[in-house]
Amino acid sequence: MNTIDSISQSYATIKSNRLRTGITVIIIALGIMALISIITAVEAINQSLTTSFSTMGANAFSIRFKERNIHFGGGPDNRETKKSNRNALVAKKSNEGKPITFDEARFFKSQFTFPSSIGIALPGPNGVIVATETKKTNPDIRITGGDEHYLMINGYELSAGRNFSEADVESGTSVCIIGNVIAMKLYGENPLRAIDKFITVANNKYRIIGILKDKGSSAFMNADKVVITTYNNIRRTFGTNNKSYSIAVLVKDIKLIDVAAGEAKGVFRPIRKLDVKEADNFYIDKSDSIVSSLMKNLVYLKYATLAIALITLIGAAIGLTNIMLVSVNERTKEIGLIKSLGGKSSDIKAQFLWESVLISLLGAFVGITSGIIFGNIVAYFLKTGFVIPWAWVIIGILVCSCVGLAAGFFPAYKASKLDPIVALRYE
Repeated sequence: MNTIDSISQSYATIKSNRLRTGITVIIIALGIMALISIITAVEAINQSLTTSFSTMGANAFSIRFKERNIHFGGGPDNRETKKSNRNALVAKKSNEGKPITFDEARFFKSQFTFPSSIGIALPGPNGVIVATETKKTNPDIRITGGDEHYLMINGYELSAGRNFSEADVESGTSVCIIGNVIAMKLYGENPLRAIDKFITVANNKYRIIGILKDKGSSAFMNADKVVITTYNNIRRTFGTNNKSYSIAVLVKDIKLIDVAAGEAKGVFRPIRKLDVKEADNFYIDKSDSIVSSLMKNLVYLKYATLAIALITLIGAAIGLTNIMLVSVNERTKEIGLIKSLGGKSSDIKAQFLWESVLISLLGAFVGITSGIIFGNIVAYFLKTGFVIPWAWVIIGILVCSCVGLAAGFFPAYKASKLDPIVALRYE
């Protein structure tokens, strides 16, 4: 009996025992589905995080008075700094949580001599309405203030209009740059009509001087639903209300970013009036380090999923072994007849092994397909592209094949060793 004949016979046997096969397939599928669905979801989350934090280039960093709210687990810079500070520096509670002031941000910009572009920003309110005389947006727009370097440092490009001038920034005049989504909402299919038009943002009138190119969105951030004005305008119109300025630094070469960050720290500590024995009361973070830190936390989820999948597959292997043993007992006479007619032990062994492997692969197919579907439901809500973790798909197929071989080996061996005379007398 050749391989094709063995596979055909095995398939016919599997088909004739649908209930038993179906239960085993479901058990195997559950383990693989749990693995693939979570891996797919994690890949989608990784994509979304990367998109969310790509607004700041890899060769840029920012100085903030506290860690980002979304930043869990501690980034490489902050965690290592805190760890070293326990032994070397003392953190004074009175220094913690102090917003970066206007004077501190401006003084840093004047004192930092490293070759770079420096931007100052001040966030405005979130969830505001932008309106013309006849149309308005939903209350999901954020307004933020920057300077003439804000667009470049944060990866924005203009599709029409102009950037802020130094005069705009210094005067705090009521001019703004809006996202393309807002322009299309208010001015229809020809958003270029928005240039030099007046809009109301949180009951304050602004003149539009520029329109941004689309950047896309993710579950964590919509970069297009934004109104950008100058930080002096935010300061004048909305007040600071204990809000902190942030400082962004863009260096020319990514290889210099660590050197620049170290120099920035040395410049900013005296500005924050920190003693040599005091710990930093500000944070230097980079978009790539934040994403990296967040992704490291997702690894633990992968480990947990692998453990669940492993336990499920072990249970499936035990169940499959028992089912194959039952099949051997049910087909004892059939095996005896095959042997009495000259059938080889190797053929019988191959047939039972193929049955076990085919059941496992069927479970793998169902589990992988279901896992990709469920995982991409998460991807849909995160607004990422369709995700297929090909490496894990291949691993899943290989693992299920091994499970099938392992589960079928003993029953196949038992079947091949049956005495044909005893088998034919079996009742």
